Amino acid sequence: MKLSTIVKAKEHYNLLVLGAGAGGLAVSSHFSRTLPKGNVGVIEPSSVHYYQPGFTLVGGGIFPKSHFTRKEETLMPSNVTWIKDKVGKILPEKQVVETFDGKEISYNFLVIATGVQLRYDLIEGLEDGLAMKDNKVISTYSPETVEKVYNAFQNFEKGKAVFTFPNAPIKCPGAPQKICYLFDDYLRKTNKRKNAEIIYNTILPRIFGIERYSNVLTEYAKSKDIHVNYRTSLSKVDPITRVATFDILNETMQPTGEIKKIDYDLLHVGPPCSPVEGLRNTAKNNDGLTDKIGFVDVDKNTLQSKQYKNIFGIGDCTNFPSPKTAAAVSSHFKTIKYNLQKVMDGGNVEPLYDGYTSCPLVLSSNKCILAEFNYDGPIETTPFNQSKPSRLAFIGKAYGFPMLYWDYLLKGRWSGPSTIRKILHLGMSK
Repeated sequence: MKLSTIVKAKEHYNLLVLGAGAGGLAVSSHFSRTLPKGNVGVIEPSSVHYYQPGFTLVGGGIFPKSHFTRKEETLMPSNVTWIKDKVGKILPEKQVVETFDGKEISYNFLVIATGVQLRYDLIEGLEDGLAMKDNKVISTYSPETVEKVYNAFQNFEKGKAVFTFPNAPIKCPGAPQKICYLFDDYLRKTNKRKNAEIIYNTILPRIFGIERYSNVLTEYAKSKDIHVNYRTSLSKVDPITRVATFDILNETMQPTGEIKKIDYDLLHVGPPCSPVEGLRNTAKNNDGLTDKIGFVDVDKNTLQSKQYKNIFGIGDCTNFPSPKTAAAVSSHFKTIKYNLQKVMDGGNVEPLYDGYTSCPLVLSSNKCILAEFNYDGPIETTPFNQSKPSRLAFIGKAYGFPMLYWDYLLKGRWSGPSTIRKILHLGMSK
């Protein structure tokens, strides 16, 4: 690992945080209380902050988008300096970040929390389909498209509905099937289900990555007459003829050369995701901060850069091997607030992050499976069987988790459920 020699720029911070999503705000909120005023800078271009895990519920018609929307200025810690700009490139050898507007900002310590970029442009014809007014191509992932989803549900009368999971990194990997289940639930409540064929196409060899939950979800989809195609990747959309083209993949997720075309009356797309442009630019430097794609290359247990001791990554922008979810960020935060402080004090980091993440798998407007797991497999917080669909899990998804997010995580006061888990499991190491 390298510790660079700083090049003092015109604007300098002891701690510079890139991004003010879940991870960025948690880190900046915490360190704004432990460091003197003016020591923390945050680069974030957006004026609006969304609770993105709630977008599935918006698409399902359960809440309006406004319910999960806040102004960024109401969330930004008062003791930090907010730089309203985008990251253009990181120069870790100089300890400088270049912004899109041409600023050079230097730092002693850096936390990268830029999230990912939705890449609808990587699938031919998809952007055109999403822009069409017929609302036949939809996606819950973007704030620009999520409100169209429930409208499309309401307008659907009969035909074939196709839901897709991409052959690329994706945030909240459970979301493409959650909205599929909510669509099925909506059709049943409106007596339209008999007129519909529902297809879920995923690039995975099974419906969900963790076997405990995959087994339950496979049976659930079967019971709802949802046809699942595995190792099937969306490659092209023709919004005029309403035909979606899929590549059939082999065991290494590579195209076999075989394609499958499916005509659709409704197409929901889980988009490919990539690092943001600033990290893709940084990857061209080949300085070891990111991998070849642009994800921050961190130790999977310490979340510290493998090359630079004074840099950490949190959330979706990193290449840690667990699914990219908001729940993972809380445990990332627990690890980073400890390890970053240790580095600031001249100490060594510890391997605290065990890969914890969670995915509340919504099955209907009142039932949910609360999947929790780490690098080793399922690690559930409650002593009950969380692979069983429950109303309580749905209440947590719809009401409890948003409260934890807004009132605790973003304020740097929620570090995940590990302590609660130990209490509920009578102190056992779970």
